[in-house]
Amino acid sequence: MPSSGNKGKGPESGPNRRAVMAAGLGTAALSASGLSLFAAGPAAAAPGTTPHPSAAQGKDAWHRYVQAPADKLVRPVRTLGTTGQVTRPDALLKPGGDVTVLSRPQPPQAPKWPEGTTAEASSEHAGNQGNDGKPRTYVAANAIDGDPDTFWNDDTSAAFPDTLTITLPAARALSGLTLISNSDGVPQDFTVETWQDGSWKQTASVSANSAVQRAIAFDAPRTTDKVRITVTADQDTPKGAFTRVNEVWPEAVEPVEAPSVTIDFGKVVVGYPRVKFASASDNSPGVRLAFSETRQFLTERSDFTRADQAGGTGGGTDQFAVPAAGADWKDVKGFQAGDKVFADGLHGFRYLKITLDALGADAPAALPWGTVSIDSVSLEFTAYLGTPDTFRGWFLCSDDDLNRYWYGAAYTNELVTDTFRRDDVDPRNAWSASLEGKLVLQDGAKRDRDPYVGDLAVSARTLYLTHDDTAAAARNVLADLADHQRADGWIPPASINNYTLPLFDYPLWWVTCSWDYVLYTGDRAYASGYYPQLLKVLDTWYPSVTDEAGLLSKGLNGTGGYGDYAFLNRTGRITYYNANYVQALHDAASLATWLGRTADAARWSTRADNVAKAVNTYLWDEAAGAYLDSATGPVRHAQDGNSIAITAGIAGSERAASALDHRDRTTQLRYGNAFMDNDTIFGGASQRVYAFTSYPEIVARFDSGRAESALDQIRRTYGWMDSHDPGITNWEGIGPNGSLYEDAYTSMAHGWSTGVLPALTHQLLGARPTSPGYATWEVRPNPASVTWAQGQLPTPHGPLGVEWTNEKGTFTVTVRVPRGTKGSAALPTGGRRVVVRDGRHTLWDGGRGRAGVRLDGDHVLVTDLGPGTHTLTAVRAG
Repeated sequence: MPSSGNKGKGPESGPNRRAVMAAGLGTAALSASGLSLFAAGPAAAAPGTTPHPSAAQGKDAWHRYVQAPADKLVRPVRTLGTTGQVTRPDALLKPGGDVTVLSRPQPPQAPKWPEGTTAEASSEHAGNQGNDGKPRTYVAANAIDGDPDTFWNDDTSAAFPDTLTITLPAARALSGLTLISNSDGVPQDFTVETWQDGSWKQTASVSANSAVQRAIAFDAPRTTDKVRITVTADQDTPKGAFTRVNEVWPEAVEPVEAPSVTIDFGKVVVGYPRVKFASASDNSPGVRLAFSETRQFLTERSDFTRADQAGGTGGGTDQFAVPAAGADWKDVKGFQAGDKVFADGLHGFRYLKITLDALGADAPAALPWGTVSIDSVSLEFTAYLGTPDTFRGWFLCSDDDLNRYWYGAAYTNELVTDTFRRDDVDPRNAWSASLEGKLVLQDGAKRDRDPYVGDLAVSARTLYLTHDDTAAAARNVLADLADHQRADGWIPPASINNYTLPLFDYPLWWVTCSWDYVLYTGDRAYASGYYPQLLKVLDTWYPSVTDEAGLLSKGLNGTGGYGDYAFLNRTGRITYYNANYVQALHDAASLATWLGRTADAARWSTRADNVAKAVNTYLWDEAAGAYLDSATGPVRHAQDGNSIAITAGIAGSERAASALDHRDRTTQLRYGNAFMDNDTIFGGASQRVYAFTSYPEIVARFDSGRAESALDQIRRTYGWMDSHDPGITNWEGIGPNGSLYEDAYTSMAHGWSTGVLPALTHQLLGARPTSPGYATWEVRPNPASVTWAQGQLPTPHGPLGVEWTNEKGTFTVTVRVPRGTKGSAALPTGGRRVVVRDGRHTLWDGGRGRAGVRLDGDHVLVTDLGPGTHTLTAVRAG
């Protein structure tokens, strides 16, 4: 889910982001593992392809793609480098034996200004309670008071120049200065001037600075009674581009490089870090732990901490003061000594930098010098551990890349399947007693760590298709949000902000995700128990924001300030909202029919048809051949609205083809398809890719007979994420030139981006449920250039197994059907006349067939396949 807070960025940074997904594709769930394989494939594979398992590793060939660690104790795989005085850095990779030693001498006493020295600044930020709730000032005098915990903070974010003028009581010779700054507000470009002969003389110039302690040696001593520092550029941080100067010393003091060792866990992991310290010097030396999902943003501070969001302490790192006897330290949230030496606890990360250092404010509880010996580093993995034994559904095909993407998505989703714990969730009033201790689907491993219902539109499907024994993780979220329904029928998107974050689209995702949950699980108790909430959201809330044309219009009923999955600044009639509305109404009608509420089903189906007609009347742009993003304002065409208009059945075949053609012309990038075709909504929108909204487009391409283009989009989108740091996991969003779209803040393991997994299972392999609990199902493969595929879907009745091969004009599919279910298989014809056989029996001869066999578009449909194994073959006629 996207962040909902202002991170200090200007409008050019664009909105944050949230999850959305197309709902009208069939869905599926999985059960027992170990389905036997059905038919022989090719004896060898071409380069870049995967040999058929029957000719290679056997029935468990898919096991090698599983990404989760073997057990809950995870150790780093390598060291990446060191700074300062470090011996035997590799020793910390394994417990016992040698130890890694970090050493740093005690620094000399800081130089002081003479008594009577004063300071003034161009501006001073107003005082407040500070991050720790204690009164703070940010006056210029803080920069010369000898206390590194206080600092001058200017009051003009990103506006320059900022000046700090220091006046001595009498002239003295200065050979240089040292500037000490905050780690989250480093002056990058600045000059130093001294007052001489009645005017300011530039003495030094610094550019591209990134050092917290910067020594500035003058080329010759200057005798002066005034020094002026002029800052023209600052580090841009989530708190703004402010100048923050903790201390200025009247001498140039080079820092003693802090000893550090950086380690790599090989992939993104999540949980509680543990460091086993063998011993330390007796002065309570401090260590600081900085975490990052990527090497690009591995710095002296973590790429993300909940403490920063909560206005807490810690300086962007987790700290520990090591006792002389050593310690086995588990990094959990809290203070080590009163209000000093803070740790944030759980982290999602790949890289970890351990530094012998301490914040000035932590003295004397922790000091930035001494000796520390480390025996080992590990992680207590808290998320769902998806080992081969736990997979109840799986996938394998002839394309090795697609296999990696499927299991990378599975691992991404496992990282966000976790227990809801007060200390580990988003600190912005997201904790809820009604969720505490329950298994849930969070949105991200690193952040926000809060369950959002829109994200479930993708992540819950991924869960049902891999580990359906944890379906409660989705149910717990859906039920909790329904239990917090507002009196007017609106359903909150998440627990954040005490269930008050105003999103316009997410109540629709609650409807769709509720149907998904019932479709995969057959949970009648949930369907009937939360039916009143379904009625209220569709028959009270959304009618209150419906205009005279029957379309949802954001702005009605006080919704002008409501956001959506990406907090986009759009209002009025929006194709995406209305396409989602059509899908939600169809899903609600299906659920109502299953419960015997036929009048409700008929009413919602009729309304869905009317909304679809209105979308085609008012929101189709004939000139572009695509659906408008909005009926008002600049003309643009969005991925979300156009894709879901296709998957929800609003667009007929001609408009579907036209909309996809438009997207081919305007949005293709080497790292996926952009979610907007121009930048009228914010700068860089046409260069931003969301895997979340890419999922419905991929589905739309498969379902529109464009399987090859669907695979191309998958390879560009997921291939980019798979091949770029941190690898394997699915990113929250991709920005211009394939960057992290919100820099370090970006979540690199986000459940809403795992749509490649259900797309490959439901559309490529082709298996999906068509009624609750897999009572009925369909197998409709879309093979494109893939020569074989196989997989298993867990159902409440046992595994549904599918395998097909597509070679030399012959297509063969084998389906193993669990008891208590029945379904159909649709064999692709490739546009040719084919003969379909079941063993020696001809079912279809290209023009006619047995009962229950008919032509369905470019597939031959064989219906009423009951329990047991069925092998069907389509060969070219003649």
